[in-house]
Amino acid sequence: MKNRVMVTGGAGYIGSHAVLKLLQAGYYVCVIDNLYSGHRWAVPQEAIFLHLDIHDREGLSKAIIQHQIDSVIHFAGHIVVSESVQNPSKYYQNNVLGSLNLIKCCIHHKIKHFVFSSSAAVYGIPDSRQVHERDRLTPINPYGRSKLMTEWMLEDFSKSIPDTFRYAALRYFNVAGANMQGSLGQSTANATHLIKAASEAVCGLRPFLSIYGDDYDTPDGTCVRDYIHVDDLAEAHLHALKFIQLQDQSITLNCGYGLGYSVQEVIDCMKLISGSKFPVKIEARRPGDPPQLIANPDKIQKLLKWVPKHNNLEQICQSALDWESKLLTGIPKRFSIFD
Repeated sequence: MKNRVMVTGGAGYIGSHAVLKLLQAGYYVCVIDNLYSGHRWAVPQEAIFLHLDIHDREGLSKAIIQHQIDSVIHFAGHIVVSESVQNPSKYYQNNVLGSLNLIKCCIHHKIKHFVFSSSAAVYGIPDSRQVHERDRLTPINPYGRSKLMTEWMLEDFSKSIPDTFRYAALRYFNVAGANMQGSLGQSTANATHLIKAASEAVCGLRPFLSIYGDDYDTPDGTCVRDYIHVDDLAEAHLHALKFIQLQDQSITLNCGYGLGYSVQEVIDCMKLISGSKFPVKIEARRPGDPPQLIANPDKIQKLLKWVPKHNNLEQICQSALDWESKLLTGIPKRFSIFD
């Protein structure tokens, strides 16, 4: 029987890329999304789409039964660090309580395999240049805490019902870029992601690009991050799902390349590939931003045999810019995996 996967948040940026990979690999995919920040057109024609919220227990149950779901990949959640500091209630309500509702529903329906979209924000301000999965977890903002709370819930449920519930928690570093075939990309309104914002500045959609703090304890004073291409990250979800299915064990993994680029280096790269001299403005630091976050990717590469295909900052920036240029021509149409 074909694997039947429910993808929450599957109309969003990362979720839609994972849905495409799942469909191309032959999975039956049911997308659950309330379209808070996702887009209906981002779900390929071959996937089932249900306009549902993860708080809707009855709707989730009906979907699981009707579509005979046997695995879940959970992307749905709010993701803006600065917003989480200003409005923590929104993040605990959606990211924690929404996830709890989904997990309980999965367990009730005896769904054994669950892949969770976590974050490197669980580490807070790391002690070392590269963070390992076993390093201390001290998130410094509500967004990071909401992700860690969900990881704890998954761990506790897995221990309380041994042999019947397995999970993979994937701790993302900075996701960027767009599908290399040009069918998908980041389309979130008022996005805070640096490479997306820089692409908008190149295309004249922003009067300037902001740098939030240039006095951090880093080589050039701007924050340093590990940027991972969204296609590589989407592929990691397929590997993680297969691993917990075949190995029958839960895992927590960093999703990054192990390379750090500063905000200024990213801006320089975007100016180089675009030939644009878009203005840059230095702003005050944003609350909740650590100076540096770089993954130690040894575990994911060893356990999942995951080999990144787009580990190149120029390629990441170029794919994001190509997508932004495409958006200028109008709202994309819903597409097929055969397009």
